[in-house]
Amino acid sequence: MNRIIRGVIKYNQNIKSGLVKQFEHVSDHPNPTAVMFTCMDSRMLPTRFTQSAVGDMFVVRNAGNMIPAAPNYGSYSEVSINTEPAALELAVKRGKIRHVVVCGHSDCKAMNTLYQLHQCPTKFDVSSPMDQWLRRNGFESMKKLNERLHIGPKTMKFESEVAPSQSFEAIIDPLEKWSAEDKLSQINVLQQIMNISTHEFLKDFLEAGNLHLHGAWFNIYDGEVFLFSKDRKRFIVIDEKTVPSLSAELERRCPLPEDKAGDVVIQNLH
Repeated sequence: MNRIIRGVIKYNQNIKSGLVKQFEHVSDHPNPTAVMFTCMDSRMLPTRFTQSAVGDMFVVRNAGNMIPAAPNYGSYSEVSINTEPAALELAVKRGKIRHVVVCGHSDCKAMNTLYQLHQCPTKFDVSSPMDQWLRRNGFESMKKLNERLHIGPKTMKFESEVAPSQSFEAIIDPLEKWSAEDKLSQINVLQQIMNISTHEFLKDFLEAGNLHLHGAWFNIYDGEVFLFSKDRKRFIVIDEKTVPSLSAELERRCPLPEDKAGDVVIQNLH
């Protein structure tokens, strides 16, 4: 706590006045354009690596950047009463957000734990909220990791029954660069996108092309940020060389007014 208190003093001295001006500017008319679901890991600083200012983006954090799926019974889906779906409704239905980003990262302790529980089921503790959370919301991710390890770096299908337009294919770690746990982390990002698509209250937005789901991944060892490309079926590092193709794909797949108005400045990185 002493470190937190010292941090507040430093904030008061060096940062607060500038932030207050930003608060005043957006107080009555905040205009966030995205909601990001990411991990609670203390090494993850999403507003830093996206250079987001006050009012730019909603951020929801939990262990493993997971979004519980809505149980589906064929003709309808059950309402999922959890923080994450509630945040989606607040952002999308009430806040008119049109971009949802799920962002995972390397060396994710939640993914490492999920992998260990799969490797040694006897370690599962029924009284552990963490173990229960990971098993319930990471089961499909583990299944896909097993498939990936079995077939190698080949095409895998991610399919949505509720919103078929959101189905896509992916090749995870085509160069065999990452550990099994990091492969799981990347798979989990994409599976959580599928989980988002199970919620009936988002179906019309998704099928009409008024809501777009994105997968991102952060490498904590070198600070590189990756974006999943549905065209190339893999995670692509975001840098000056890849910006033109990534921007072109986003423009084609996400032709939304806020993109054309200049809020997305990825074209101007040079």
